[in-house]
Amino acid sequence: MKWIVLWGLCAVTGAALAGVFAGTKNRDVSFWMAWCFLFPPLIVWLMLMPKNAGPRPKPRPLDDFDNPRGGLL
Repeated sequence: MKWIVLWGLCAVTGAALAGVFAGTKNRDVSFWMAWCFLFPPLIVWLMLMPKNAGPRPKPRPLDDFDNPRGGLL
């Protein structure tokens, strides 16, 4: 039981840290938070990555109805 709680704490902490590091490195925050929640050691890879040049990536729409052209692709 202790291992499950320990993994849960590591997963939540990793996701929170991934959000901070991804924001400072100009990366997609939700992408990195999700992957670091599932695999907490990925936070080390994110920390070693260089800062992304250019504008911050825009979030993708959730479905095709959010497409600015309307309807399906």
